[in-house]
Amino acid sequence: MLLHTLLLYWIVLGIILFPIQLLVSAPYGRHSKKTWGVMIPNKLGWVLMESWALIAFGAVYINYFSVNAYALFFSVLYVLHYINRSFIFPIRTHTTGKQMPLLIVLSAMLFNSVNASVIAYYTAQEQYPDRYFLQWNFITGLILFLLGFYINNKADTLLINLRKPNETGYKIPQGFLFKYISCPNLLGEIIEWFGFALLIWNIAGWAFLVWTVSNLLPRAWHHHKWYKKTFPDYPIKRKAVIPFVV
Repeated sequence: MLLHTLLLYWIVLGIILFPIQLLVSAPYGRHSKKTWGVMIPNKLGWVLMESWALIAFGAVYINYFSVNAYALFFSVLYVLHYINRSFIFPIRTHTTGKQMPLLIVLSAMLFNSVNASVIAYYTAQEQYPDRYFLQWNFITGLILFLLGFYINNKADTLLINLRKPNETGYKIPQGFLFKYISCPNLLGEIIEWFGFALLIWNIAGWAFLVWTVSNLLPRAWHHHKWYKKTFPDYPIKRKAVIPFVV
């Protein structure tokens, strides 16, 4: 199948980009740079690039919709995640006056176009068996998805509460998994999408996981280096994204 072959190439591309992203940090957030062209408000850019995953997913899923309770359930999980990331998260943040490169927004929209579309297509087309909820990958995947969602949102809440309204500076996060790693929010998202890949059990889910890891592990590594460089008293035993490992 042509789409299956293209997805294999897409996975290989994600793997190839991993070491490159370890060397070059994406220029938004604390790593933002104006040398990447036109800049737009940070919150606007975030809403555009994250909500595009909802639009792409919805357009394809509706087009290939089939009546299957499991496919509907998985689509609800996906949509809830991106409603949170697209609208609730940026509303909760206290950042003001920050900008990000339009190029990053467009790149993220391209990324979301591919991944959201293929997840929607494969999930809508999949015919999951009636007792699929008893299979090990469904049980494990759902537990990991919910655990990852909790870790991601708990860590985001702690980070958001570090900064009071109208504050723009950074502080050392404490508590929860921050005791062990610099980026539990990113670890939570990786766990979440690993669980989702187990749940939907198709190549689109694994492709999305590869790209998630390829993007978020380097992001965590750059955050960790930034923390150590910015704060001389940064906890020396704290790792980047995997407790006690890296």
